Amino acid sequence: MGIGRNIARIFTWWDGQTFATQFWTWRKGERVGEDGAGNIFYRNADDSRRWVIFNGEAEASRVAPEWHGWLHRTWDQPPTEAPIQHQPWEKPHLPNLTGTSEAYAPSGSLRRAAPKPQSDYEAWTPE
Repeated sequence: MGIGRNIARIFTWWDGQTFATQFWTWRKGERVGEDGAGNIFYRNADDSRRWVIFNGEAEASRVAPEWHGWLHRTWDQPPTEAPIQHQPWEKPHLPNLTGTSEAYAPSGSLRRAAPKPQSDYEAWTPE
């Protein structure tokens, strides 16, 4: 890790943990588990604080619903101790893609690479 990267870690939080968070996690953190995206979840000894160290960009929508519920105390036990039963009709969790190149673009959008031609349209011509 270069010096510039270390200096940036002192002041920024959006691209990984800061030194303060890393130090707090090292001293007080108890690792609870990890989700499919590589985010690691922690709590302190008396469970008064819960937090996540993101794998990459710190974007809240990257936290899976079961871990989101644990972080916000919707349930007491983490998914590693009490796995959430998913319904067969549930889709897998996806982060919010707004503002990225993979964001949803409806048909006819200028952001679509190749708009589909209207093949069922015939122009009227006077006789």
